[in-house]
Amino acid sequence: MTWPVRSCASRDEVRVALSAIFHYFGRTEPRPEQLEAFTHILPTDRMLAAWDGEQIVGGAGVFPMLLTIPGGRVPAAGVTVVGVLPTHRRRGVLSAMMRAQLDDCRRRGEPLAALWASEDVIYGRFGYGLASLTGEIAIPRDRSRYAAPFEPFGATRLVPRGEAEKLVAPIWETVAAKTPGMFARSSGWWQARALADPEWQRGGGDLRCVVLDADDAPAAYALYRMNDRWDHGVSLGSIDVREAIGVSPAATRAIWRYLLDMDLVASLKAWFLPVDHPLFLLMAEPRRLHFTMRDGLWVRLVDVAAALTARSYAAPGAVVLELTDAFCPRNAGRWHISDKAVVRTQSAPDLRADVTTLASAYLGGFSWSQLAAAFRVEELRPGALAQADALFRTEVAPWCPELF
Repeated sequence: MTWPVRSCASRDEVRVALSAIFHYFGRTEPRPEQLEAFTHILPTDRMLAAWDGEQIVGGAGVFPMLLTIPGGRVPAAGVTVVGVLPTHRRRGVLSAMMRAQLDDCRRRGEPLAALWASEDVIYGRFGYGLASLTGEIAIPRDRSRYAAPFEPFGATRLVPRGEAEKLVAPIWETVAAKTPGMFARSSGWWQARALADPEWQRGGGDLRCVVLDADDAPAAYALYRMNDRWDHGVSLGSIDVREAIGVSPAATRAIWRYLLDMDLVASLKAWFLPVDHPLFLLMAEPRRLHFTMRDGLWVRLVDVAAALTARSYAAPGAVVLELTDAFCPRNAGRWHISDKAVVRTQSAPDLRADVTTLASAYLGGFSWSQLAAAFRVEELRPGALAQADALFRTEVAPWCPELF
């Protein structure tokens, strides 16, 4: 059976399409404030709905993004709120929505799509590859000493959320513009998501914002919550860090010191950290971070030619990649990739891989040699893996600090 999929035509259709994924969160539909937050930054026509007669049975949305890649930025589809009602599971509804969504992205000139996977087994069959890793920490505050003496840097001040955007947005933008996996935030995004503090989203105290000033300008900020808990007069509370970002190593070190030195809490927790975070080497006892790692962004190359052309390459030389793409065969073929240009070719291939493997290498999260060790790519010419590693190398690990 084929399932009609089309863009939502009204806010009410968006509400019903969102209800497919909200079913799995224990709700019949999004709360009014949740619907308002989504529709504030998710255009109506970027929410797709799958129909069974007169009933919406699935939904899949896109946040239009400007995503940082090695060497620049590209328009991208931030795929979100994808769900199919359990009454229609395993009947091809998701495949129909993914097909319609990717075709729509290509028409709109978005060479990439990216998402956070609610289940890591779902999206590989649609061409998404694991493109970055992310970490979590849970550190006892009394074991958070830095390895080297900490010299005070800058001055911190608490800022009301309503006044925070003008101070913190330039800090985010400075870091996001050079970090693969991060994206440009609009004012609407700051107000509807990053600085929003709805009751339904809270796991603890109010969302607080601290800004660190250095050289007469904001240099770092943190968004966090204080969670109050006591036992026999002893604080067992924690601080939950949503974001902590600095424009320089000194600013980053200082904003984390502010968080780690908070009184009346026993521990600090943080999520969505980069795998190369400086805390590893800042801490006197890095093991006390209790760092755990999981999958981060998944990326889909919607238009391989456009995506590879937009990316920069770190070394001279070239490889010919024979690419397969079962879900979007238009991307398949042999691609000559060099620091000069990316073109289709009939030359003998140096490497053979699926589009999911290319996605894993695209942001620099995984080297081609790592992927080969996992049997995800075949080397057809000796030395080709080393050449591909040199081409795709990045200075920093890809990082997306926010689940979307």
